[in-house]
Amino acid sequence: MTGPAVRQVAEQVLAAGCTLGEGPVWDRARACLWFTDIKRPAIHAFEPASGRHRTFAVHDQVNWVLPARNGLLLAGLRDGLHLFDPALGRCTPLARVPGEPAGNRLNDACVDSRGRVYFGSMDDGESAASGRFYRAHGAAIGPHGPDAICITNGPAVAPDDLRIYFTDTLGKAILVADLAADGSVGPLRLFADVARDFPEAYPDGPVCDAEGCVWTGLWNGWAVARYSPHGELLETVALPVANVTKLAFGGPDLTRAYVTTARKGLDAAALAAQPMAGDLFAFDAKVPGVAPALAEVGA
Repeated sequence: MTGPAVRQVAEQVLAAGCTLGEGPVWDRARACLWFTDIKRPAIHAFEPASGRHRTFAVHDQVNWVLPARNGLLLAGLRDGLHLFDPALGRCTPLARVPGEPAGNRLNDACVDSRGRVYFGSMDDGESAASGRFYRAHGAAIGPHGPDAICITNGPAVAPDDLRIYFTDTLGKAILVADLAADGSVGPLRLFADVARDFPEAYPDGPVCDAEGCVWTGLWNGWAVARYSPHGELLETVALPVANVTKLAFGGPDLTRAYVTTARKGLDAAALAAQPMAGDLFAFDAKVPGVAPALAEVGA
């Protein structure tokens, strides 16, 4: 591993045991962290102050959730967008994503300051370049950003809403484009060549902090990494597990960084060496995150 020195500070905070933990997001109204287990379909809620952990089984692969209005969550399932009601523990179908191949599923998402939701799709078999990115706002869903990608991750929107980042996981690259006031995406350019900095790792979910730096999970990289707005590697925080998926900022001042991980793809020997794979971890960040806006889609 090259780049700045590693800070070994991430600690296990929840023995979640996820097969594929993903999609962490902080809910300020409830003071809890939401995240999902895609392959053992469930929505998780973790309240750090009390240690309370709730799990809601879901009927199909659930890839992400975002706080929405009226106490609901917008959820990206394999077959499209749903509204999830935590009080009832039930998903209600909202919209299918038009034109998606039968073998695809949704994978990661974010919301900008106006409540517009950006998300990606991918080949569930992880072999075909059938994934692409979308934007959802109100009742409208349409392509927005790059396509012909096998495993998409992100997007992540900069705090000022002027740039948007897209991850091509198998391509080991994070891309960036200018984001117009109307939400349209400009021409793409390379932001970070993750293969250069972490030759054995694959960039997973990205998120921005308050300084506009980009944090990314590193699958098979045992860490999360922080890049400057200019794409320079600034910091690496190590974890005791290989498959690190995504980070979310939480807590009262948004300086507690929570990190999801996965057991997927690990054989018996690897699992024995990484007994905390699939658990939730946390560390204290020097720079806070940005409170996510409420998703405006269908809520």
